[in-house]
Amino acid sequence: MKRLLRWVLRGGVALLVLLTLVACALHVTHSESETADAPPEGDALRIATYNVHYIVLNDQTGPWSVGDWDRRKDPMDQAFKAMRADIVAFQEMESFQRGSDGSVNLARDFLAARNPGYGVSATGDWREFPPTQPVFYRRDRLQPVDQGWFFFSDTPEVIYSRTFDGSYPAFASWVHFEDRDSGARFRVVNVHFEYSSRSNRIKSAQLVRDRMSAWIAAGESVFLVGDINALHGARTMDILEEAGVQFDRTPGATYHLNRGLHLFGAIDHLARTRDVALVAGPWVLQRRFGGEWPSDHHPVYADYLLPSDQE
Repeated sequence: MKRLLRWVLRGGVALLVLLTLVACALHVTHSESETADAPPEGDALRIATYNVHYIVLNDQTGPWSVGDWDRRKDPMDQAFKAMRADIVAFQEMESFQRGSDGSVNLARDFLAARNPGYGVSATGDWREFPPTQPVFYRRDRLQPVDQGWFFFSDTPEVIYSRTFDGSYPAFASWVHFEDRDSGARFRVVNVHFEYSSRSNRIKSAQLVRDRMSAWIAAGESVFLVGDINALHGARTMDILEEAGVQFDRTPGATYHLNRGLHLFGAIDHLARTRDVALVAGPWVLQRRFGGEWPSDHHPVYADYLLPSDQE
């Protein structure tokens, strides 16, 4: 019995060491993502997606509390500025208090105040427009001409309707932009799919595919961005590409457990219609600011040329 116990203990230690080595190897493998520190060149349009995690207004201390936001807010502003993006689509930009009440949005208002050169679209009165997925845009280059939303639900036009299997509401926000110089128009679709239910992700992807297909068939240039909660090669992404978009491979891990641990590949992605050219990237900004992680996700961004700028 003692011999068996020693064998079990030795096996457990060996397994722990092996798992540690594998985790370290994955950390290195999925951390090799160069970032662009220079602004986009020429007419290139830089688009980013960033899941910034919600804030719990009723908690003054602890993870994702108001006190935690006070720690994270300056690093988040630094990360926002470091990307030098023309467009940043956010997910989980919510100050959660109860139900769907979005009357307070600390992160949105803080970043907007710190970055007056940016406007905020895909937002409005929370009773009419869900506030958690706003899209920031550079005022001197772009102007929004329309905005909207639809929920991943059997009743997508009903605000805050629950998902297909009855879990928490999830949705797509979108903005139709016009380039002030060229007059070119394009649409940005910003999504956040549920992490725990594959069936929800599949049905959500099918709904997004069908909505995008109509826009693309009408001749629009479309960007699909956000937290897909799926790895490259997943069925979820295959369904989305059926609309006529293609994903550019994100080169590093994007979710890091709020500890810089890169245990699997990217779940935050950027896609574009085929009339849009990829110029550079994508990049993952896997960086601390002021010694702090701004969020449990890293932002992803890339540079593109619209059809009118490719001549």
